[in-house]
Order: sequence, then structure tokens, then C-alpha cells
Amino acid sequence: MTAKGTFDTAGWDPQPPFDDRDGVTLGVVTLSKTFHGDLTGTSVVTMMVASTPVESSRSYVALERIEGTVHGRRGSFVVQHSAVSDEGEQSLRVSVVPDSATGELRGLRGEMDILVAPDGSHAYTFDYRL
Repeated sequence: MTAKGTFDTAGWDPQPPFDDRDGVTLGVVTLSKTFHGDLTGTSVVTMMVASTPVESSRSYVALERIEGTVHGRRGSFVVQHSAVSDEGEQSLRVSVVPDSATGELRGLRGEMDILVAPDGSHAYTFDYRL
């Protein structure tokens, strides 16, 4: 099945950098999201970010707990993010953590694509199976 929609982010809260050497910074950020569309609900994200002296080269890894409904089925699940930007060439993988789903979503598996529009708005496509 495929769920599509948009999401809003809020509360971008960077912690003080825990390692900043030679222009390479490792840091931690927390934020929240509100999902709209086939997936409705909210999430909390904890992200580790690495930035470099080359603005278009950076990466992040994150864990995100999503609570809400997917096509009317209620529960929660965790996704893992892994993203790299290599001088602007980007890759992103967002995968459901196996056996992390609860409620009517128990057994959920899948991958989510995230698209950031030129105006900064976010959309998702979530390919999943139950």
C-alpha cells in the first residue's frame, strides 16, 4: 500500500555542539512533525547531524516515533533516517524499524520518501505492508 501527504515541522531545537573541530561539527537536534493526508498524526525526532566546511556536504541519522493513523489504522511506529549530501548530491533512506509498530499497525514494514519543495514545504510517500 502507499500513503501520501504532507507534514509540517516545528520546534527545531539544536543542542550545543558536542564536537566541533576543524570546521566539522557533530550535533544533536530534536524536532516534532505533524502529518496530513493518508498518514495523520504527530512525531518526535531525535537527529544527529554532521556538518562540514562545504555547506552542501553533510549528513544526518535520526530516529522518529510516529503516532497516529495510516489509512485509518491507529498505532505508533518508529522510523530510522539515514541521509547524506555529497556536494549537493543527496541520498535519503527512511525505513520502519522492524517490530516497532503498535496497535492496529502491529507488523508494519516499509520505506518513506520525503520531498522538500522549493518553497520549503514537505511531502511524503510511504510504501508499506502490514
